[in-house]
Amino acid sequence: MTGAPSIRVLSVIVPVHDEQDNIPELYRRLSAIMHECGLTYEIIFVDDASHDRTPMLIEALLTTDPNVRLLSFVRNFGHQIALSAGLHFSTGEAVIIMDGDLQDPPELLPQLIERWRDGFKIVYARRVRRERESLLKRLFAFVYYRLLQRLAEVKLPVDTGDFCLLDRRVVDVLNAMPERNRYIRGLRSWTGFTQAEVTFERPARFAGEPKYNFGKSLALALDGLVSFSRLPLRLATLLGFTTGVLAVVMVGLVLYWRLFTDSRLTGFGALTAAMFFMGAVQLITVGILGEYVGRIYEEVKNRPLYVLRDVQGFDRPTRTAVERGNPATHVPNNP
Repeated sequence: MTGAPSIRVLSVIVPVHDEQDNIPELYRRLSAIMHECGLTYEIIFVDDASHDRTPMLIEALLTTDPNVRLLSFVRNFGHQIALSAGLHFSTGEAVIIMDGDLQDPPELLPQLIERWRDGFKIVYARRVRRERESLLKRLFAFVYYRLLQRLAEVKLPVDTGDFCLLDRRVVDVLNAMPERNRYIRGLRSWTGFTQAEVTFERPARFAGEPKYNFGKSLALALDGLVSFSRLPLRLATLLGFTTGVLAVVMVGLVLYWRLFTDSRLTGFGALTAAMFFMGAVQLITVGILGEYVGRIYEEVKNRPLYVLRDVQGFDRPTRTAVERGNPATHVPNNP
């Protein structure tokens, strides 16, 4: 396409945590695709405090491939923070985010790049089929994405994860965002840049066990909902008004039953039910408020997003981090 942008450097960000069984195959397929594309590239592995041989395998790749980079966290900071660290250190004109379990197939990268060259600043991969996932997990994902799309104040595409290509302009905007509770797939849509999709059938993990269990998936889903919708707060207000109306109706019924009937519903049972109902509404409301207040608390502490144990493979890691506005603390290895 005439006038299409060219890539001086393509950055591929891969967050990993205990992925020793996937690293060799991931690197083989990813480097093969990069060579086929004929691009100057860098592969940034972000090790989220793995307990297996993952960092050692990546360090071995560093000795043989100058395109490999490694960021190592002191402790586990989470998937979204690992993505943020990779974005802070990336130098590419286009940046690709993908998981390290090969459920985001490297063979899809040329299609992402082609759509970027068509002029789109954000190209996300949408899953049209999920292999070897339980019915409950597929149902949860189906309902969640569509619910979030309806409730969110920005338009979020359904059935999409973090697998995407971002233009450098988008990455710079994301790096400038100060929030600590980060939902990357939502933040990229919030920027408002033009988006395109590439569909694919999501394969099963190549090896190992999934790192995102139901609890972590639910926490990420809650982050997305609270970060991009104020509807839960409005729901708490609606619950309060509804409860007030029901209380007035109940008072009227109790007076009617007391004065004009011999009903026993005016006794201890009715009072207990009303108390439990009011208590439940109050706890739900306090819980919703707590989710938002908790996030405010995390923001005002203004701690670094992550602490780096080691940075390898970068020409100028410290200066690059400062230039990109990196809100991280780097603790070097002991001399």
